[in-house]
Amino acid sequence: MKAVWFPSPNDVKVGTLPVPDLGQGQVLVRVKASGICHTDIEVMRGNYGTSTYPIVPGHEFAGEIAEIGADVSGVSIGDRVVVDPNLQCGTCRACLRGWAHLCEDLGAYGVTVNGGFAECCAVRADAVHAIGDMTFAEAALAEPMGCVLNGLSPLQDRIVERAIIFGTGPMGLLMGLALKSRGTAEVLMVDRVEDRLGRAESVGLRAINAGTDEMDRLTRSCDLAVDATGVPAVVEKLPEYVGNGGAVLIFGVCPSDARIAISPFEIFRRQLSLFGTHSLNHNIPDALELLKAIGGGVQEVVSHQLPIEEVATVMAGRHLPGSMKIQMAA
Repeated sequence: MKAVWFPSPNDVKVGTLPVPDLGQGQVLVRVKASGICHTDIEVMRGNYGTSTYPIVPGHEFAGEIAEIGADVSGVSIGDRVVVDPNLQCGTCRACLRGWAHLCEDLGAYGVTVNGGFAECCAVRADAVHAIGDMTFAEAALAEPMGCVLNGLSPLQDRIVERAIIFGTGPMGLLMGLALKSRGTAEVLMVDRVEDRLGRAESVGLRAINAGTDEMDRLTRSCDLAVDATGVPAVVEKLPEYVGNGGAVLIFGVCPSDARIAISPFEIFRRQLSLFGTHSLNHNIPDALELLKAIGGGVQEVVSHQLPIEEVATVMAGRHLPGSMKIQMAA
């Protein structure tokens, strides 16, 4: 089968690998769509936790069940599915509290075991979820949308009438669409890239150029401020944009050695809440339902669908102008 793999850090190959054998309780998924995430690039660079080499990357993928292993029930060959990539131990403190995404020994398809940038991938049968007639491109957004839902979970009982999101890339746009779909009256999307701001406007979100005077008028005007850039200097300024009692969500992935300055007195006096978020927590079904509810707007998230050979060049550093979510398409 064709595949992209990382033999070692900072090395990308594309070519032929054996079709994986199935273990007990596994199914073989013939991959139809697989999205590139910044995590894949960090895995390639050797900057992501306990990454394993050689590794086939890819944790945002959907396809059809092509083969069924021993002791598997409830699925059939030809089923259209999306994969929940996270693999947890089930026995650590976090797992016992229902926080599988914070497992002390967390693994994932595409990070610690082979993932979805191949024609086929062997996965646990309990990791697949039916997608009905949803397109594979949309279904492959279920994993990032699961991350969005996990990020919003601490805000469940809060009133969020106005939210501001810094960064209008794929994750920022999914965050904006999710907030709008869940009832936030005004979602402000901040960026410096006009093409991305245009995409936000096209799906009913309010776009603001970060370099304009309008930013000054937004001081302390929002209930929620979200970073989806991974830029520490942006994170540091988030409290400026929320009113008293507001919430700050660190959703983008900053460099692990970055540090920022925040006033503890301001957090105390203004009763601000700061939240971090990591990954998804086995919420693919909820993500699929939200993608269906949003409808056609999610199509704006995917800008390129490429054959596997071109995906390898992107992972190796090729820049595609105007890119948002880039997917491998079979």
